[in-house]
Amino acid sequence: MRLLRCPSCGFPAWLESLECRACGAPMMLATSTLSMVEVPGAVDDHGTPLVACVNRSWGCNWSLRADHPATACFSCRLTRRRPDADDTVALERLAETGKAKRRLLVGLADLGLPVEPYWLVDGGLAFDLLSSQSGQGPVVIGHAGGVITIDLAESLDALREQLRVTLGEPYRTMLGHFRHEVGHYYQWQLVERPAGSLLDECREVFGDERASYADALNRHYASGAPAGWETGFISEYATMHPWEDFAETFAHYQHI
Repeated sequence: MRLLRCPSCGFPAWLESLECRACGAPMMLATSTLSMVEVPGAVDDHGTPLVACVNRSWGCNWSLRADHPATACFSCRLTRRRPDADDTVALERLAETGKAKRRLLVGLADLGLPVEPYWLVDGGLAFDLLSSQSGQGPVVIGHAGGVITIDLAESLDALREQLRVTLGEPYRTMLGHFRHEVGHYYQWQLVERPAGSLLDECREVFGDERASYADALNRHYASGAPAGWETGFISEYATMHPWEDFAETFAHYQHI
């Protein structure tokens, strides 16, 4: 649990706070120190002035260095694709989903995991935040080659709750989606791509990921989890395939 405070009066602040609940002072998150700082006038731990992210009006409370060529913060720049500017309904969902993405990134920083962006390295982390309700076809939540795709429509409580019950997934939340899919990203980036001793160790614990995913998917939705799954897996979905076992375990570790 990270305790944040208003830089003006010291009152406790939330990770998403844009202003203090006690004194009303505007604030933003300094990502280098993961602390709340004043708006404007703040500096980072090297004394460089900080400015608010250009998407502050959409609820982003992160900051960036004033001398940075970009106007959007690191979290917002990780979003590779987003709804069209005239899709106001989807953009409202984007604002809510952005909160979950920023919580994910803070959690990864706390764990000391590298977040290499897609514009710097091949296969770097990127997010496609799209909506299945935008009339441009279905959006499949998943990870492929460093890109995590999230359906903004699931930020609607009613839709997400319907899917949660239908699919039997108690942790089906936006933050849960991010944590699960980033688990796939790290397994691919840190375990499978290097193909070293970690891959053998991973297979010993989670199974051989080369098993047919399509067959595993069909079997899972046809027959469900095997009896007694609770003794060896973190969730029913984890029983489906070694990839899902890793991702579910990774996500639940972050939940804890």
